[in-house]
Amino acid sequence: MQANIKDAVAAAWSDVWDRGDFGAFEALVTTDYRRESTRSGRVSALDEFKQEVTEVRAAFPDLVTRIDQVLVEDDALAVFWTSDGTFSQPLGTVPPTGKRVVTNGSNYGTLRDGRVSSERVTWDSAELLTHLGLPSLHSAFEDADADYADESAAPPREMLKAFNKQFISGVTVVTTKDEEGRPRGLAVSAYSSVSLDPPLVLVCVQKSSSTYPSLFRSTHLGINILSSEQQHVLATFASKSPDKFADITWHDGPEGSPLIDGSSASIEVEIKERFQALTHTIFIGRVHHATTTDDAPILYKAGKFFDGRGLSEL
Repeated sequence: MQANIKDAVAAAWSDVWDRGDFGAFEALVTTDYRRESTRSGRVSALDEFKQEVTEVRAAFPDLVTRIDQVLVEDDALAVFWTSDGTFSQPLGTVPPTGKRVVTNGSNYGTLRDGRVSSERVTWDSAELLTHLGLPSLHSAFEDADADYADESAAPPREMLKAFNKQFISGVTVVTTKDEEGRPRGLAVSAYSSVSLDPPLVLVCVQKSSSTYPSLFRSTHLGINILSSEQQHVLATFASKSPDKFADITWHDGPEGSPLIDGSSASIEVEIKERFQALTHTIFIGRVHHATTTDDAPILYKAGKFFDGRGLSEL
């Protein structure tokens, strides 16, 4: 009996993950089958599990799964497995990186009348991203509006907007190159220094940006602080122009990131972390190259831009 179940489980798991064939798996589980992730606590039914498998297989077309061991004792089941594939297509809102990943996990199930009624799993899509070096801030696949469903439990958005309006920042253009070697970039105000030793900085980039997929695949990026002499550059990157670099003078950084001539300061960083956070990704990079000038920067406050040359010292 145990040998039959072990063979059936191993075959069903391989059919699901390697071929997208759910027939044997559906015959092996109960109609009220439930699957719980020990990482996120998420509970899903059979249809939701099938959808997750379909999305993962689409993102990793060459995925191959090996069943390392199946253990059965009384009404308890344990499956240990290893998967190998290349992240070559999008997974949810996460662009492909082209990286190969080897990931492994275990499933602990309960048997009822010879069929699997429930499983607790150590792996889900968010865990896969972690194996790829793309950790989530527990929000990669959440509904962005869910956090504000109850306004009494969180500050209203208008209050946060009012708070943000009191913060003054510079204006940066974050740059990279796409797969064809063309320069790409977008204006970003969410920049911050993380530390001087080691020299780390961060930028937050909205996932809906047309530059985002190229930036996500890159190993390096450029950050250019616009000077008060670069109103034309600001206007270009605030526009819908299909080629924002057509009328911009720029040069390659040491690692090939586009650095905009005339900027108040420019740095090139190696991307070390990509944290998934709802509608944005937080890129943390280690600085490898920097140039600065005495040119005053453009300032941004409450949706308006100001000339940094007119500041008075307190």
